[in-house]
Amino acid sequence: MKLFRNILSLLLFIALFFSCKNEESLKNVSEVSVSNTTLERVEPPHWWIGFENNTLQLLVKDDNIGVSKPSINYRGLTIDKFHTARSKNYLFIDITIDETAKAGKFDITFTFDDNSKKTHTYELKNREKSAESYKGFDSSDAIYLITPDRFANADESNDINKKLKDQSLDRTDGYKRHGGDLQGITNHVDYISDLGFTAVWPTPVLTNNMPRGSYHGYAITDYYQVDPRFGTMEDYKKLADELRKKDMKLIMDQVANHCGLEHWWMKDLPFDDWVNDQEYYEKNKENWNQKIVNRSNHRRTTNQDLYASDADKKGNNEGWFVETMPDLNQRNPFLANYIIQNSIWWIETLGLGGIRQDTYPYPDKEFMSNWAGAIMKEYPNFSIVGEEWSYNPLLVGYWQTGAKNKDGYESNLKSTMDFPMQKAIIDGINEDEYWGTGLVKIYEGLANDFHYSTPKDIMVFLDNHDEGRMFTALNEDVTKAKMALSYMLMMPRIPQVYYGTEILMDDTANHGDHGLIRTDFPGGWNGDQVNAFTGAGLSKDKKEMQNFVKSILNYRKNSAAIQGGKTIHFAPFMGTYFLFRVKGDETVVHIINKNEKPITIDLKRYAEVGLEGKTLKNIITGEAFLWKDAIQLSEKGSIILTTKH
Repeated sequence: MKLFRNILSLLLFIALFFSCKNEESLKNVSEVSVSNTTLERVEPPHWWIGFENNTLQLLVKDDNIGVSKPSINYRGLTIDKFHTARSKNYLFIDITIDETAKAGKFDITFTFDDNSKKTHTYELKNREKSAESYKGFDSSDAIYLITPDRFANADESNDINKKLKDQSLDRTDGYKRHGGDLQGITNHVDYISDLGFTAVWPTPVLTNNMPRGSYHGYAITDYYQVDPRFGTMEDYKKLADELRKKDMKLIMDQVANHCGLEHWWMKDLPFDDWVNDQEYYEKNKENWNQKIVNRSNHRRTTNQDLYASDADKKGNNEGWFVETMPDLNQRNPFLANYIIQNSIWWIETLGLGGIRQDTYPYPDKEFMSNWAGAIMKEYPNFSIVGEEWSYNPLLVGYWQTGAKNKDGYESNLKSTMDFPMQKAIIDGINEDEYWGTGLVKIYEGLANDFHYSTPKDIMVFLDNHDEGRMFTALNEDVTKAKMALSYMLMMPRIPQVYYGTEILMDDTANHGDHGLIRTDFPGGWNGDQVNAFTGAGLSKDKKEMQNFVKSILNYRKNSAAIQGGKTIHFAPFMGTYFLFRVKGDETVVHIINKNEKPITIDLKRYAEVGLEGKTLKNIITGEAFLWKDAIQLSEKGSIILTTKH
């Protein structure tokens, strides 16, 4: 019996021992099987329900995530497919969001071969407003273009970020950071609104973690992050909100053609063809500062040229801008989805009033059509303007939706940038008056509108962040500046004015130098002796120009004739050029007079406009003018008259 009890005790001990060991083993398995650690990246970071396109493709990046199997248990969501990449640190997940899906948070579970798991909590949100209510910019708007680093510094604490490569801060150097930020723009929304602008376009404010020149924003290293030197996501949203309170729009500058060399994915590219010329880059990246990649040939005409060689086409569309800006390969379907979704994500996040797309003719043009088409499908009243830096209106017109292109190309792009007209206005004002020079350049430039599908949707400008300052281009002649700017604001176009143009900022010391083009706006920094926001210290000419712009823009804001009226112009005559905008009982007359001495112009020449016997008011001076037989022009300059009182 004693032996039996000893054996029983031994068996109980063994059972208890293995039971404890098994519990410990199970405990360890449990600890290994589910990890709630945050994945390195899941992009887009969140999404919304209620889109026309009910599919979503997630880019997931984490160590060895590519060997896992993802699953979701949430009503209305289905994983249709998941894709591995060359790098095992990526997984791309195709999700369908059907009409039963509700806003909420849910887990994505990633199961590995050893039954270990990782989870990520994702969120679907309700959209804050309807798709139709996203109204883009149009010819009723006037756009104020800002280089944020050079406009106003509201928060000096974020001027340098020790986690980022470029820690320069030197206002005397045009190529280093100066400290301007998003809050600086927000603080001066009233100034911009009071001038009469209805939209603000800041150059890119997403993270540019580049060692040099990071202030300009066009070498993006994170497409979902605001550069901390410009502020936070909340600062970006606040700017959008403050603009909306003034019935103004925020236009986002986006870059689909290239990223910055320090973009996080350049350290671990998902596919062999994520960027163009990738094989060369990967062979030489360790000594990249000594290498120069195959750079773009900038032959943008290859997009339209019936005779272009494949080599030239490839040289434009696949070459890198510079060795620090990898050229993205939009023919890769995963990258294409990434860019499209990123644009939509920002539209929803900020409630955007438009997008300006950089370097439009450089990416794959079929992708650009798909990109614009996807956005316009979701937001039928939205606007996108593409940069085509060409002085040939045939090339500019090619990219506008509705163009009757010989190759059948449909861009889905509402607006393009009017570089041809910019050059025509500057040349026309500067040149002496002969048969083929002077004002005839402007007259014939506007006559090219027959080529555009909708001329009023094109964005016109006189200077920007890449072109030399208007005032310098016009030889620092205030009268010429007023002539050029007032004409531009009267055209059937969407006008864009570069910050500081209203106070005659210049780049005369070295015309065209980007550092000077992007000079600090006076008054944006503590200690500035001149403050253009308040007028303190501004010269008489600068104040007068500021008021000139303010008078025209505030009239334009309420002018049906300028915003969408019929356009009539007459060939230049005796050093003068007359442009009329007409809608209903409102007629606006713009007169350019280049004569140094007084001149009388017979108004019978303009009889068809029907102004005989009407009293018009000068928009700038308020003086009345009776339209009868003739008009005496006593001095060189421009005059704007209106029948509206």
